[in-house]
Amino acid sequence: MKILIVEDDKALNNGIALSFNNDETVQTYSISEAENQFNNEIDLIILDINLPDGNGIDFCRKIRQTSRVPIIFLTANDMETDIVTGLESGADDYITKPFSLAVLRARVNAVLRRNESDESVFKESGFDFNFDTMTFFNNGMPVELSKTEQKLLKLFVNNRGRTLSRDMLIDRIWTDGAEFVEGNALSVAVRRLREKLTDSPIKTVYGIGYIWEK
Repeated sequence: MKILIVEDDKALNNGIALSFNNDETVQTYSISEAENQFNNEIDLIILDINLPDGNGIDFCRKIRQTSRVPIIFLTANDMETDIVTGLESGADDYITKPFSLAVLRARVNAVLRRNESDESVFKESGFDFNFDTMTFFNNGMPVELSKTEQKLLKLFVNNRGRTLSRDMLIDRIWTDGAEFVEGNALSVAVRRLREKLTDSPIKTVYGIGYIWEK
């Protein structure tokens, strides 16, 4: 996942980048810098409202003319009118300063869940998956998947062509409130899912996570 951070407070900007250290982050400190860095490869924008060379709300409106990339506003103002204006400009969520970086990560995951394509049926390259009935076929043969493997498969299918970090996958699959999940649990789940899918398109992106190659 590639995140564009637009925040003029350098300490906060660095803190946000560190909290997403397993994702690719692009750090900018003004609207002009953000405009130069924004492109179709950006998966999410964390955008401060008050910036040295303009207003984040205006930048959000400009982005919305050409892109539906998820946007989360950072604001020091919790006035209802400002929040409404931000959301009406096209933002997907907002968070009021000061905030916990853990809360920001949770908000990011929630926004990504809402924005990812939610396909119930997937048919391609010999795969026939139905996530409503939880029936899965590989080249016409039924495939039995555990609950964890079902969640993992749905994440991969709904994010085809996008690199998913290990941290993001763990956060999204093990949502039972456990404070610690061994990284090996994800590796085992991915290995078992690969074994059940002929010519599995799930590839390892070393040092980051995994991708379902289109």
